[in-house]
Amino acid sequence: MTAQLHDIRFPTAISRRATGGPERRTEIVTLGSGREERNTRWADSRRRYNAGFGIKTLNEIHEAVAFFEGRRGRLHGFRWKDHADDRSGPPQSEITAFDVGLATGDGVTDTFQLVKTYGSGANAYVREIRLPVAGTVRVGVDGTELSEGTDFTADPLTGLVTFQPAAIPAAGAAITVGFEFDVPVRFDTDRLEISLAGFNAGDIPDIPIVEIRL
Repeated sequence: MTAQLHDIRFPTAISRRATGGPERRTEIVTLGSGREERNTRWADSRRRYNAGFGIKTLNEIHEAVAFFEGRRGRLHGFRWKDHADDRSGPPQSEITAFDVGLATGDGVTDTFQLVKTYGSGANAYVREIRLPVAGTVRVGVDGTELSEGTDFTADPLTGLVTFQPAAIPAAGAAITVGFEFDVPVRFDTDRLEISLAGFNAGDIPDIPIVEIRL
């Protein structure tokens, strides 16, 4: 069986109580003088989560096991909603077409990759977004919001925004976007350890989940 990305989201009631966040890989060498040399091996961060903290009831155990079996453990990827970082702006903000500067038009290019920018200036980190939530992508050109379907399309499995021929941004036009998105992940274990703490309660202490590259 070939590994795939299943276009299905892990139960959000469980992921809301999960722990996790971004991880980076930094190599540090301490010199004889006590100074350090630091180098990063990854250009992009990688998210890790533990969904075990979200399991509170027997029904949630059943739901998590069914989802795990459907993905065949670590084999298939899936969508994960990171409740602390799931949109172009802050977590509790409304999505607008002007949240993120995407690119500058050249009058020819019609397809752009969705991104989210963290920080500002020379040290800003630009993260490519591959799994926008269908129907949430909003696009603006030079301060005017465009219409999805009429002016552009947004692929929910690649994060590519494609402008219709009549709506290709002119040279020098500022392209902005707003969107909700999921993280492409897989289980980082092929085994679930289930504990039944009571008649109506139980838990799965450890359900590691890791981001995958698309």
